[in-house]
Amino acid sequence: MQKEAETLVEVDGLKVYFSKGAKEVVKAVDDVSFTIYKGETFGLVGESGSGKTTIGRTLLKLNPLTAGQISYEGQDITNIHKARDLKEFRKKVQMIFQDPYASLNSRMKVRDIIAEGIDIHKLAKSQEERNQMVDELLVLVGLEAEHANRYPHEFSGGQRQRIGIARALALNPDFIVCDEPISALDVSIQAQIVNLLQQLQEEKGLTYLFIAHDLSMVKYISDRIAVMYHGKIVEIGTADEVYQQPLHPYTKSLLSAIPTPDPKSERTRTRIAYVHKDLPDAHLFEITPGHFVYTTKEEANRLKNNEEILGK
Repeated sequence: MQKEAETLVEVDGLKVYFSKGAKEVVKAVDDVSFTIYKGETFGLVGESGSGKTTIGRTLLKLNPLTAGQISYEGQDITNIHKARDLKEFRKKVQMIFQDPYASLNSRMKVRDIIAEGIDIHKLAKSQEERNQMVDELLVLVGLEAEHANRYPHEFSGGQRQRIGIARALALNPDFIVCDEPISALDVSIQAQIVNLLQQLQEEKGLTYLFIAHDLSMVKYISDRIAVMYHGKIVEIGTADEVYQQPLHPYTKSLLSAIPTPDPKSERTRTRIAYVHKDLPDAHLFEITPGHFVYTTKEEANRLKNNEEILGK
């Protein structure tokens, strides 16, 4: 994805803090900045509690932000307060949730679950048109139109996630936050869902924020990747750069934890332990074009002069 590509989402200095008790404050997201380009998949990876989901929910205005600015198509969405404007914004952005069962109302039929957004935004002129729209969405995600009359508990985990994807597509959005959409699924089903997301992206020109803790899966689907640790982004780069030439010690630690399919190399694989150090003067520095790392100015200069990194 080229830097000159059209910007869809721009996050600048985002902070999301939560109060924990009378005096303690949890910095879930602490001064994070990044850009998502139109038509790309931007991967956000990190361990549980790193702030990935909080960012995703804040982009959709499901969480209030403490400071910073979020722009969508050049509009500052932090200033959207009127219900009418918020409703219009929600047509453009949707979310696929982590748990495909908990995110679906078990008392509603699939047809009504998928059609919720259609009903709210009055996109269907008749009951017949509404039903047709739902049937087409089900077929689009690899299910049958007849599944519309069943309840969520009658489906497997992978099928339920397809229903969740159909619901996200119902309003014909431009941007979808995929919040660990495969982590609750069997490994054999994960690839099917990822391939479906890629197919839909190609057909509909979608832009994804793909949140996960599995760096190997994020590399497979993402154009660019941001690595998070304790509320901060510690590295941003193309999927190939982050995977093949990691710069931050935490990224190197994550990569070292990925198991390999070869038993011989797996036996010799060495885990790299990450020891966190507070760096008061650290910032995101651009080491090579489009490849940023959170470090000190001195370390950034050392990396910039490293011939191996620069490919000399």
